[in-house]
Amino acid sequence: MTEDQITARLRRHAPLIGDDCAIIKAPAGKDLLFTTDFTIEGVHFTRDLPAEQVGHRALLRGLSDIAAMGGTPKYCLVSLAVAPWAGERWIDDFYRGLLALAGQHKTKLAGGDLSHASQVVADIVVYGVVPIGKALTRSGARPGDQIWVTDALGGWHHQLHPEPRLDIGRKLIGRATACMDITDGLALDLHRLCLASGVSGEIDYIPLLGKATLDEALFDGEDYELLFTSRYRMNPGMWIGSIVKGEPGKVLYQGDPLVARGYDHFQHRP
Repeated sequence: MTEDQITARLRRHAPLIGDDCAIIKAPAGKDLLFTTDFTIEGVHFTRDLPAEQVGHRALLRGLSDIAAMGGTPKYCLVSLAVAPWAGERWIDDFYRGLLALAGQHKTKLAGGDLSHASQVVADIVVYGVVPIGKALTRSGARPGDQIWVTDALGGWHHQLHPEPRLDIGRKLIGRATACMDITDGLALDLHRLCLASGVSGEIDYIPLLGKATLDEALFDGEDYELLFTSRYRMNPGMWIGSIVKGEPGKVLYQGDPLVARGYDHFQHRP
């Protein structure tokens, strides 16, 4: 299969592609959101994972980032480098999984690139919008805020088909004081939120997903739930603790210091 043949197939589902650049009109009254994420064979997935799931998760990473800002995704760019073992069917299935998720959230494929490599590498860019000045950030948490998550946690071992929390993210605008998605483990991501806000956090309760262990919920990551703070009682939402004055970034779990450990690419290099 040639690059032009792959592009021709994609054009049936993504009419914006075909030129050197996609032409997109910026919407009035909106701030623009851009995010990019890698999906790398041997780092984010192994060859035994179905290609549709690889495509789904590749786009999920970006959509979850948009959700964490309270935004609405509009377009995505997908660059894919294909390894010798990944044949025509694998490529078709990868895009099938990605486009299915894109369709669910009205996100149009606007372009990308194709190449070859010794291992599969996908790089996605997602473009979204949010009302001007309303984007959720990590830096707004204040002492007295309560800490919430959108659902039970368990890490990637227990998240068979995670979905981006886009609808909830939009509902948090004007109600959440800070927000981010949980991709590297609750312990590390809450540390990051507290550090950005210049506050400390105290966790009293962690809702566990299925048979997940406490360590998996704290340190494994790829939950794709939202972690946010608010002075309101939130529904949907699961309360886990409070924001307090203290050393920026410090987190306690049931009174004991919680190490800021989770998935870090540069600590997990072979």
